[in-house]
Amino acid sequence: MLDYGAREGPAPKETMTGCETIGIELNGERRELTRTSVAGLVAQLGLRPEVVAVEVNQTLVPRAERERRELASGDKVEVVTLVGGG
Repeated sequence: MLDYGAREGPAPKETMTGCETIGIELNGERRELTRTSVAGLVAQLGLRPEVVAVEVNQTLVPRAERERRELASGDKVEVVTLVGGG
């Protein structure tokens, strides 16, 4: 199992619906979203999981780990779409 270390950053907030919101940095831009996993974020972005690479806090998250890897406030996420060509 991967150890992602202690979390730092602002505390999560509760929304009016009781869902916890977090603030992350996604590809260099601040974004507020409901707490989710890396796989959930990829789905929210409307991306096909098999054609993206995701890095959280400068660590690549393997596709097999994306469902289990929860995002937290302060995480820095990079999502890169893989493009074929020559």
